[in-house]
Amino acid sequence: MAEENEDGQEKTEDPSERRLEKGREDGQVARSKELATLLSLMFGMIAMYFAGSMLATALENISRDAFVITKDELANKMSMLSLLGESSRAVIGGIIVVGGAGMIAAVVGNVGVGGFLLSAKSLMPKGSRMNPIQGLKRMFSANSLVELVKSVLKVTLIAGIGAFALRAQLDTLLFLADLPIEQAIEKALIAVLLTVLYMVSGLILVAALDVPYQLYEHKKKMRMTLKEVKDEFKETEGSPELKARVRQVQREMANRRMMQSVPDADVVVTNPTHYSVALKYDPHGGGAPVVLAKGKDELALRIREKAAEHGVARLETPPLARALYHSVEIDQEIPAGLYVAVAQVLAYVFQLNEYFKGRGQRPPHPSNLPIPSDLKVDPD
Repeated sequence: MAEENEDGQEKTEDPSERRLEKGREDGQVARSKELATLLSLMFGMIAMYFAGSMLATALENISRDAFVITKDELANKMSMLSLLGESSRAVIGGIIVVGGAGMIAAVVGNVGVGGFLLSAKSLMPKGSRMNPIQGLKRMFSANSLVELVKSVLKVTLIAGIGAFALRAQLDTLLFLADLPIEQAIEKALIAVLLTVLYMVSGLILVAALDVPYQLYEHKKKMRMTLKEVKDEFKETEGSPELKARVRQVQREMANRRMMQSVPDADVVVTNPTHYSVALKYDPHGGGAPVVLAKGKDELALRIREKAAEHGVARLETPPLARALYHSVEIDQEIPAGLYVAVAQVLAYVFQLNEYFKGRGQRPPHPSNLPIPSDLKVDPD
């Protein structure tokens, strides 16, 4: 059965990248205590191996000096303090090596699963943590039961392995008192290293099982309800209603800019009612004619009205109007396939303007304009 959130909704969806990132900001990452314990013991064992001779020598000196203290030194507090200081200095190097290795290992083990994290939010007090009812729920939750069982099994396993290791070396340990101090310390350190090695071997199995379990539990904990997925989508992408409104406003702004350029057109090609396309040709620019505005139905009617207000010529050529509307975007040049047809239209407009100025004869209305088959559009 899927987990539920505070509202009782089931968490059935995998966490999104944004959810995981937000959880990380709140200090929610996967962690494996078993991996940290394993690495601490491993690093400590390695450090003890390399610092073993230092510790052995220090312990040997301390043991020897402890049995040669004179009566006068026992009565002198300063002498005893000096002896304590020398003994402490003798072992402090080895302690620093072993302890430092353990601390480094603990840090590496903690960041090994989930990565490095420094979050102030995780340190802030939360009401749910102080709520005794919520605390009881956490204490008797399935996760707490799993952690309890896991801890019991881990302690039983490690204690059993440690007992087995000590039992295997029991004869050696019992005869340490009969050996010279140097050999006794050396064999004691070897016994400790072997015992730790056996325990580390057992912890490898525990960590190998715990790491994937912690990753699974973290992902399960970060799952989302369908409502949370939808709400997150709205936050990141915007609600469909808002996006539609934005697109509408953008279209209105684009249409206003487009309508402002209609008076600059040389001709408006129409369908005659469904489509309107305003064209402009700059003979000095060296380029092809450009579509300044285009529209369909109501917008087409507005383009025609705007053109009429400013005396822009209008020509009804349905095939060309449809081809221009569907093949050219605003402020783009017409395709090469329509050069001849548009040239005939512009020539007609220029000749018509000359006729209205009293120069030349009225040109015939262009017909059968050449429209390539790949640019032809059937009537709606």
